[in-house]
Amino acid sequence: MRVLPGDIVLVILSGSGEAVVSPEAREALEEELGLNDPLPVQYGRWLRSMVNGGFGGRSLESRDHILSIIGRQLPVTLLLTGYTALLSIFVSVPLGVFAAARSGRWPDYVIRVTTLGGLALPNLWVALLVILGLLLLYRWSPPVIYASPWSHPWAHIQMMAWPALILAWEQSSHIVRVTRSSMLTALSQEYTVTARSKGLSEKSIVLGHALPNALIPAVTMLGLQFGSLVSGALILETIFGLPGIGRGLVQAALARDYPVIQSLASLLVFLSLIVNLAVDTISTYIDPRISHDT
Repeated sequence: MRVLPGDIVLVILSGSGEAVVSPEAREALEEELGLNDPLPVQYGRWLRSMVNGGFGGRSLESRDHILSIIGRQLPVTLLLTGYTALLSIFVSVPLGVFAAARSGRWPDYVIRVTTLGGLALPNLWVALLVILGLLLLYRWSPPVIYASPWSHPWAHIQMMAWPALILAWEQSSHIVRVTRSSMLTALSQEYTVTARSKGLSEKSIVLGHALPNALIPAVTMLGLQFGSLVSGALILETIFGLPGIGRGLVQAALARDYPVIQSLASLLVFLSLIVNLAVDTISTYIDPRISHDT
């Protein structure tokens, strides 16, 4: 970021209405923001603020506390990723099981082609097509002002539905294919063959014997997809005007607001660690054979 063109000092001074930035004004603002210090000193100052609970100090552009910025943006991103995760789980696992149970038939082919589209089509392109189609057909465009789920639930649903559906299409495509593959492997194992020989129904074999063993790769894939989910949210928050972490990160990058960029990126890394830890914990409950002691 430091070697890229652009300067936070020029962004601030040009935004204040100065047509020509004088060297004195530039030097004074650099002194005020601490940008004339060596890079190791600036990084140490930011790191000390992180350790002390300030989470990076203040934004260079707005001078707001970064912790307050996160407090405004994080709930939006958590809601979007939460809606996407719920849609992905409750849609992809049943579809993967159904595709495996109907392997080689037309429902299996339809599901596989649909998931292939979710993997191949970029979120950016799909989102632009959705907005263009809704604008031409229904004169609908993304709301300008974010609506809270508590005060304006219907407006919130309208604002969140399309980005969540677009993200869920991509995320669920991965999980559907992994679930289908795991189910086909489980259905060919000796224990399922033995269950069939004992006269158990196909439904009980699929749901009671094959599915628990096939869920572990699907849950693992959900954790691995968190990075892709966040990157997709970063794009869609910007397109649909959602004031979340992704949009805030893009705006901070454009303004070269280094403390905000570093703090938001660190927050996303921390959330990724939490999600993967939760996935590992859930896997131990699904399959007791998995133990963190071994």
